[in-house]
Amino acid sequence: MSEAKGTLSVVGIGPGADGHTTPEALHAISEADLVVGYTTYVKLVRHLIEGKEVIRTGMTEEIGRARAAIDRARAGARVALISSGDAGVYGMAGLVFQVLREIGWKRGESPELRIIPGITALNSCASLVGAPLVHDFCAISLSDLLTPWEVIARRIEAAACADFVIGLYNPASGRRTRQIVEAQAIIRRHRDGTTPVALVKSAYRKLQSVVLTDLDRFLDYEIGMLTTVLVGSSNTFVFEGYMVTPRGYTNKYTLEGEVLPGQRPGRSLVVAGAIAGPETD
Repeated sequence: MSEAKGTLSVVGIGPGADGHTTPEALHAISEADLVVGYTTYVKLVRHLIEGKEVIRTGMTEEIGRARAAIDRARAGARVALISSGDAGVYGMAGLVFQVLREIGWKRGESPELRIIPGITALNSCASLVGAPLVHDFCAISLSDLLTPWEVIARRIEAAACADFVIGLYNPASGRRTRQIVEAQAIIRRHRDGTTPVALVKSAYRKLQSVVLTDLDRFLDYEIGMLTTVLVGSSNTFVFEGYMVTPRGYTNKYTLEGEVLPGQRPGRSLVVAGAIAGPETD
């Protein structure tokens, strides 16, 4: 093994468009000797990796990607392991830590580890339909490849009962279609059928598709692995074709900023002089 200390950058590339990839992520890819990723994600950044060594593998080969990236980085290479969205949200970051723990890696050893955040699918999809995530929300993956369906169903039930806005990742695939049907049935026990639902496919990519519908009818539309389903809370509404979940300001204030009867005004937590620089003569 080389004595040179390598770097492993676990990079979230966002939805796939350069304008929504952070400068730090672009820098990590540009300085990498080796880029490792799922074939589809490598294609999204192919214009950034010309002339670089690339390891690309298919779905379900995540462990192999993580091991390959770590091995090369330990040997002294600068490696970018890429995920779409944020690598720490249903991405490769967790698996990297599991492999590092297995091999006994310690901080200060090679490789130097960098976790570079990216815009998640929830963020990118929400931006295309309005402001559905302004109040409390959660994300649940419907893929039961790694998590038993009974566990997923309990989480959907809890989120629906607690009135969270719910983002459903991996809602369906060619061989897996019953989970989204069961998810709808669970949520309908707690939400009105007119609750707004957004279906966003391939946000900010060439095949982008956006549908705004409701809880009763969203299964009438095509839903696949590249679709993110956003289910509103009991307070979510549709305005001019936008899906909006209010934060609750109008429970306390008028839109002119006046405090409503029976409410107490909020107090600033800013301490005088905390923002301004030191006083001078």
